[in-house]
This record gives sequence, structure tokens and C-alpha cells, in this order.
Amino acid sequence: MRTTVTLDPDVEEIVRSRMRARHVSFKQALNDVIREGVAGGEEHFFTTPSRSMGLKKDVTKANQVAAMLNDEETLRKLAAES
Repeated sequence: MRTTVTLDPDVEEIVRSRMRARHVSFKQALNDVIREGVAGGEEHFFTTPSRSMGLKKDVTKANQVAAMLNDEETLRKLAAES
């Protein structure tokens, strides 16, 4: 099949480098590069293992205690400034 394509400069350099290294024509080098790119090997999928962390804990009381302690600290600082 004949076709016209516009290659980006970096892609052209890859093909021309292949031509020089293997002493083949532009056509052969381009076909080889395309075949290798399509074959490319297996796709590698990234997975993150997950583990059960048990039941969710209700932190409402902890948040209330933290807020109360923060209020007490604020009152202490205000009293010290007076």
C-alpha cells in the first residue's frame, strides 16, 4: 500500500537511525519500527493490593473531645493575656 504520512522530527530520526544501523531502506526501516511498536509486548496493569481494616470506627466522640480541649486551650491563652 502506498500512502503519504508526515512524521514528527523525532520519529523520522528513529527511522533514519534504524536505516543506518541495519543498512536497510527507509521503507523497510519504517515497516520494522511499526511492526515492533504494534507487537510491543504485554500491557502491564498497575494494581494496588487492598486489605480489610476491620469495622469503621465512629470518631464523633473523639472529635468532640478534641474540640473541647481546643476550646480549653484557647480560654487558657486568653486568660494569660489579660
